[in-house]
Amino acid sequence: MSELNENQQTTTNRRTFLKAGVATASMGLIPGVNLIGLSQAAITDGSAASDKQRWGMLIDTNKCESGCTACVDACNKEFNIKPSKKPSQTVQFIRKVTVRHKLTKVETSLPLMCQHCENPPCVDVCPTGASMKRADGIVKVDMHRCIGCRYCMMACPYKARSFIHEEVTEQMAYAPRGKGSVDSCNLCVHRIDENRENPRNPACVDACNSKGHKAMIFGDINDLKSNLNKALKKHQSRELRSELGLNTGVRYRGI
Repeated sequence: MSELNENQQTTTNRRTFLKAGVATASMGLIPGVNLIGLSQAAITDGSAASDKQRWGMLIDTNKCESGCTACVDACNKEFNIKPSKKPSQTVQFIRKVTVRHKLTKVETSLPLMCQHCENPPCVDVCPTGASMKRADGIVKVDMHRCIGCRYCMMACPYKARSFIHEEVTEQMAYAPRGKGSVDSCNLCVHRIDENRENPRNPACVDACNSKGHKAMIFGDINDLKSNLNKALKKHQSRELRSELGLNTGVRYRGI
């Protein structure tokens, strides 16, 4: 019963159009794509990931303060994301938004990032396979394959992806980005891949915990012993845009 206040709608006609456009998309790199530091990049195609796990998150909006940006700041630091000369072109992996209940009009502040859908529209429309879903449920972009067509951005009902308009400097080896490509939240997959049996929290979760809010729980949805699995069973939660049938890995309480 909640709606994003940014009118983030995806229509059937749009997805049909985008799928049709895949057949005519170029498979080579387009002018302007300039990936930096690829030789140092630890990009994987997800082959080592296991479908026994599904990484996700539960966000309690009752604990999320409207003026707090700790999660956003931590994400920007983790991926060395800096403000653009044009604010509208600043890369955002996570941002704070307001959702409004359709009937009561009650507004709630929450962090919004890639929802890591089981059936991701961004993957459906990608002509090169750059937009991908790993076996463990993480949706990400393979920078080796991205041609910057932005089909995935149009298909995403959460506006969770960013086009990189400017040259990227001082980027992290675990998260290469380049001008003319697209990127988004990957649940800090580099932290997960360090130790899949006991991964570190994404940067946003650690930041929220350090502030004492503890509004974000990360973990393996399939693990009956995980804090996330237990919390999902104990508390009622919901997806954003549940009518789309995407079965998101990120769920919310209090909306």
